[in-house]
Amino acid sequence: AGALAAFAFPALAQDAAAPAAEAAAAAPEFASASETAFIFNTLLFLMGGFLVMWMAAGFAMLEAGLVRSKNVSMQCLKNIALYSTAGIMFWVIGYSLMYTNVNGGYFGTPVPYSWPAAGTANEGDYSVASDWFFQMVFCATTASIVSGTLAERIKLWPFLIFTVILTGVLYPITGSWQWGGGWLSEAGFSDFAGSTLVHSVGGWAALAGALLLGARKGKYTADGKVIPMPGSSMPLATLGTFILWLGWFGFNGASQLAMGSNGDASDISRIFANTNLAACGGVIAAMIVTQILYKKVDVTMALNGALAGLVSITAEPLMPSPLTAIIIGAIGGIIVVFAVPMLDKFKIDDVVGAIPVHLLAGIWGTLIVPFSNPDMSYGTQILGIVSIGVFTFVLSGVIWFILKSTVGIRASEEQEMMGMDMAEVGVEAYPEFTKV
Repeated sequence: AGALAAFAFPALAQDAAAPAAEAAAAAPEFASASETAFIFNTLLFLMGGFLVMWMAAGFAMLEAGLVRSKNVSMQCLKNIALYSTAGIMFWVIGYSLMYTNVNGGYFGTPVPYSWPAAGTANEGDYSVASDWFFQMVFCATTASIVSGTLAERIKLWPFLIFTVILTGVLYPITGSWQWGGGWLSEAGFSDFAGSTLVHSVGGWAALAGALLLGARKGKYTADGKVIPMPGSSMPLATLGTFILWLGWFGFNGASQLAMGSNGDASDISRIFANTNLAACGGVIAAMIVTQILYKKVDVTMALNGALAGLVSITAEPLMPSPLTAIIIGAIGGIIVVFAVPMLDKFKIDDVVGAIPVHLLAGIWGTLIVPFSNPDMSYGTQILGIVSIGVFTFVLSGVIWFILKSTVGIRASEEQEMMGMDMAEVGVEAYPEFTKV
């Protein structure tokens, strides 16, 4: 009938066709499959980066809650300063050192990184700037770990000088070994989102600093007794833990590095679920063990149990079954409960428990990867743990020693007693009731 009408009334047919052609020309052009994948992959990097950036707030609140009232402003200042330092250093040298022209070697090309000009869309599978942003916030996380361990007695500017080197050089070099396609990647090492590459690196740097810095005044008596120094605010510490927990979904989930297919979306969902279960396992295990050992449940151990569970699952959050994820996280929580008093026996003063949480749980999480991923080798995992540990600990120790021998890294006894808020910041967090 339509053909007959067009034959009989050609003018009418032309009139009817004209609006249809105009509508077709004005219709939106649908994205191709590759463009859709580009959009979703870029969105994953950006959303993951937002969440990991929010972890900076979590570290700030956790540390503010676990230090004494007279040092809270200092921890807030250090966390916003280290994030900003990492942001600049990772652009100046870090990203290129970590990812550019590594080619199975030991580091990349140390030059400032640049991304395509505005209006450029053809960048591969994702936006280059989104990848830089996502990788940068991981770099900043490493420095946050050091901040908590050395709290209440380290001077601000030497700490930031160390942060410059850590975020601009040390972290990018070890990161290039695996994520940049360096020699550890070629050897078959696996660390999905950074139990070792981020968390243990921060932990090794913190341990080296703690050994050279020494304990807080009055923390340990001559006969080895440990003097408790309670934090200023358990609500703040709890808030910080929940913020970190939330941020970890970006940390682990976006490390899938792709969201352009059904398979990737399903894997990201599994990563979220396993990440959450591991944290839950860490909390419950820490609560049970502290109840058994001390006849009371220590809230700080429960908080660090959550974080240890999260660190533990970070090396392989995709492959474990739900029960395995809970067990991996639970063992991380147990490690914290036993490691905190162990450090005190050696008079290593870790104010927030970052060494047990990030270093030791990071080692555990990296070591156990082959249990749920049989394609991996325990020997190669140990190789990665040891090589990254030795490199970071030795060079961090050298840098801390140089700083200690030149500008000094520790506040004076008088400054430490008055608190770092008054000594270096000049703004007290709680001026109405700050205690010595």
